[in-house]
Amino acid sequence: VQLQASGGGLVQPGGSLRVSCVASGRLYSSHVMGWFRQAPGREREWLAAIRWGTGGTYYADAVKGRFTISRSSAKNTVYLQMNSLESEDTATYYCARSPRGLSNNPLEYDNWGQGTQVTVSS
Repeated sequence: VQLQASGGGLVQPGGSLRVSCVASGRLYSSHVMGWFRQAPGREREWLAAIRWGTGGTYYADAVKGRFTISRSSAKNTVYLQMNSLESEDTATYYCARSPRGLSNNPLEYDNWGQGTQVTVSS
């Protein structure tokens, strides 16, 4: 499975942005899709995950209530809707697949997209 992330860009503080990740190849109901981000000089941070089969969602405390993960099975795509963006949200955002179930550990994800840059600035 190859993952292609898109939708990043420049947004003002308080604004919204939706990033997308298209998977080429089949995703199975046992798979979990996750979103991570990484800012310069910082470790990769898990943000959210969604079970491909059930659609169950899980969030890091840092983004709960502001970010929403969703999926379209028909389009083989996972989304991350980001609201009330802050300068601290500036980072490269990555989507990834875990074949081993729900996890916030990047090592449990075996397929990664190339990342899309999100910059929050006035």
